[in-house]
Amino acid sequence: QVQLVESGGGLVQAGGSLRLSCAASGLTFSAYVMGWFRQTPGKEREFVASISRSGVSTNYAESLKGRFTISRDNAKNAVYLQINSLKPEDTAVYYCASDSKPWRTGLLTATRVGSWGQGTQVTVSS
Repeated sequence: QVQLVESGGGLVQAGGSLRLSCAASGLTFSAYVMGWFRQTPGKEREFVASISRSGVSTNYAESLKGRFTISRDNAKNAVYLQINSLKPEDTAVYYCASDSKPWRTGLLTATRVGSWGQGTQVTVSS
């Protein structure tokens, strides 16, 4: 019943920026921790960022901190990922994710995820 739909991916030159969006339905959005993950062929799905129910608290993969910003708009049932200073190694399919239970706190780990979006492709050229 939960549906997450990503958009905003595409082809961009190294050093550029993208803003990914995720529209959520089928859940009480403000009650759920949300997050972003990414995956390339042959690799495990990698944690990128997560955000608390209110949006006050955020978590990032250590290596990505400073270039990636997660945010949410509970009035629009949407979560966003701003990516700046893109590098070729950022090329991946980016997935939006929601927690498996409401009213939780803390970082959204892959094992905690209840629903995944279909993914949006980000390709960074050099």
